[in-house]
Amino acid sequence: MPTLTSSPTREAESNALTATESDHATADPFAGESDQALVRRARTDREAFGALYERHVAAIYRYVFYRVGSVEDAEDLTARVFARALKHIHNYNDRGVPFTAWLYRIAHNVVANFHRDNSRRPSIPLDEVETLHEPASQVDHADTDQRIDGERDRQRLLQAIRMLPQERQHLIVLKFVEQLQNAEIGQIMNRSEGAVKSLYHRTLLQLREIMDELERPRTQ
Repeated sequence: MPTLTSSPTREAESNALTATESDHATADPFAGESDQALVRRARTDREAFGALYERHVAAIYRYVFYRVGSVEDAEDLTARVFARALKHIHNYNDRGVPFTAWLYRIAHNVVANFHRDNSRRPSIPLDEVETLHEPASQVDHADTDQRIDGERDRQRLLQAIRMLPQERQHLIVLKFVEQLQNAEIGQIMNRSEGAVKSLYHRTLLQLREIMDELERPRTQ
């Protein structure tokens, strides 16, 4: 399995760009194969598992990052997800559940274990906040104030999401970050589409309550 040494998103983008620009790049031998076909190969062929890794590492990293809020932790946990997937690849059975759903389940469990072992809520990393420079004019000052307010709202939303119970964080990230449909989320969470829809509405209500609580000290 490829070693996760840098941000998977940046690594995947860099690899894609290199392959596109190279006139002599070797075509992906697994490009025409489905995930299910690659899974069958991956049980005896590490290169096939490497192809699965390349297909899905950016999405899994993005999911994990939004759950933990740290680049270093997200890279480490993403590596754990794929290590666990490789170890248990023989246990995956295609019963109408996509391979990606199986990966997200593993990712959810890895993240939940991480939070339990550390006994803490993930904090908002400082490197997510843009550096704000001193405004050069009154017009710049107004623009900067607006940007600060927007950034505060974004940070408060991320903080609120990470204060939700693990299952509801799982749902929100799948819905808004991965932009999956309720039916797809149901396959990942092992719930009916109707149950996902109901949980989603309850989660939004809880998220609004948390946002209001976070806003209250600021307004007071």
